[in-house]
Amino acid sequence: MIPSSVPPRLILASSSAYRRDLLSRLHLHFEAIAPHVDETPLPGEAPEATALRLARAKAQAVSALQPGALVIGSDQVATLDGEQIGKPGNHANALAQLQKMRGREVVFHTALCLWDGRVADPSLAAQVENVRVFVRFRDLPDAELDAYLRIEQPYDCAGSAKNEGLGIALLDRIESTDPTALTGLPLIALTGMLRRAGMPFFGT
Repeated sequence: MIPSSVPPRLILASSSAYRRDLLSRLHLHFEAIAPHVDETPLPGEAPEATALRLARAKAQAVSALQPGALVIGSDQVATLDGEQIGKPGNHANALAQLQKMRGREVVFHTALCLWDGRVADPSLAAQVENVRVFVRFRDLPDAELDAYLRIEQPYDCAGSAKNEGLGIALLDRIESTDPTALTGLPLIALTGMLRRAGMPFFGT
């Protein structure tokens, strides 16, 4: 921990509205800056490794432009049978994803990196963690899946369902140590990292 009487500048390396909304729950002043990192998985890369690498890359990319700040990077990779499930992008892809996942368990890897720009040694600047969430989808007919997609249009979400919205009706069970991880930013893990970096909570 780096003691200081002045709270460090806090930056969320993300353009995600979901992550901004989650971080705002902590009542901390922060800025959001898009990291512009290529999110393509590397050949043969394990899903957890992809999520961790990208979370770190996002935080490091923004830190390079904003020296001295605490920068939060996060990335999420959904997997079914060990294969990555990306953002669908459109209705047809989303429906195909939901059809494949119904009645099945999907594992979401939500990786988190807090990069401390005040630390001179880059090898010591990052705190990283991967939070796994196990989600079982209900076995629903095509008509219900199609109707859900037309209402919520979750085409920018890996797994094609917004658990913080109507998508919760598609899910049978969620198991995780960190309830906000599925939405994209594990706040329990993050608050631990921020405390270790000297970020004050509750005005103290």
